[in-house]
Amino acid sequence: MFMQSDAVEVKVTGSAGTIVLNRPDFGNAMTRSMLEQFAEALDDLYRERRVRAIVITGAGDAFCEGADLLEVQACGDAPDAYAQWGQDAELWRETIVRMLEVTKPIVAAVNGPALGHGAALVAAADIAVADAGATFGLPDVRRGLVAGLAGPLLCFRLGAGQAARLLLTSQAIDAEEARRIGVFHEVVPAEKAWARAMEIVEHCAAGAPEAIQLTKRLLNETVAEQLLTQLTSGSALAATAHTTAAAEEGIAAFLDGRSPEWK
Repeated sequence: MFMQSDAVEVKVTGSAGTIVLNRPDFGNAMTRSMLEQFAEALDDLYRERRVRAIVITGAGDAFCEGADLLEVQACGDAPDAYAQWGQDAELWRETIVRMLEVTKPIVAAVNGPALGHGAALVAAADIAVADAGATFGLPDVRRGLVAGLAGPLLCFRLGAGQAARLLLTSQAIDAEEARRIGVFHEVVPAEKAWARAMEIVEHCAAGAPEAIQLTKRLLNETVAEQLLTQLTSGSALAATAHTTAAAEEGIAAFLDGRSPEWK
C-alpha cells in the first residue's frame, strides 16, 4: 500500500512509480510534513519490485517553487527556532542523499518553475526532462538564504562556473537555457514532460535491474565520492543562514511583495 496524502500523491503505471508534489495553489512549495511524506514515498517506490524507475513531477502549473516561506517565517518566532532550522536542514539533506542512494533511476518531469528546493530535486535526479515553459533558478540569496544542497549538486552536475552563475545571480533561466547548460536533458512541448519521462522509464527498464543498480552506485558512490561530504557542509551553511537578520528581512520582504532592505 502506497502512502497518499493531500500534499504528496503516489501512483504506479507500468514500470514507473510517480511521486506528484500536490500543493498547486502554493506552487507545490515544500512544507516540513510534505518533505517527510516525499521521503516516505521515495522509500515505498524503492521497495516496490514492479517499479523499475521513479518519476517526480508537480501538480498544476509548477514543479516546485521552493520551501514554504510562511512556515519558515513562523518557525522564527518559536523558542527552539535554531534547533528546528537545524533539524529541517538535516531532513532536507537526508532526503537528497536518499535520492542519490536509491538504486533505481529517478527522472524529474519538470512541468513549470523549479526553484530553490525544486531546483535541488531536479539536480538530485538522474535525468531531467522539462516542458518548454519550465524555468530553473536559485533565488535563495535574494531571501537572505543559502542553497546549501543545490549548490554542491550543481557543481557536480554542471561544474563550478555554471553553478556560481546560478547561485550568485539568483536569476531563473528558461527551459532552453537550462537544457543548453545541462540542467535539463530534454525540452518537450507543454504538458508532455510526464509522458516523455514515462518513455525514458521504459528505456531504463530494458536494462538488467542488477546492472542498473550497480551503475547508479558507480555514479553516486564512486564518481560522486566527495559529494556527500559537500552536502553535509552545505546543509550546515543553509541552517546557519536561517539564523541571520538577512534571512529574516529577505523572507519578510518576499512575503510582503517588496524589495529587501539589506543592512
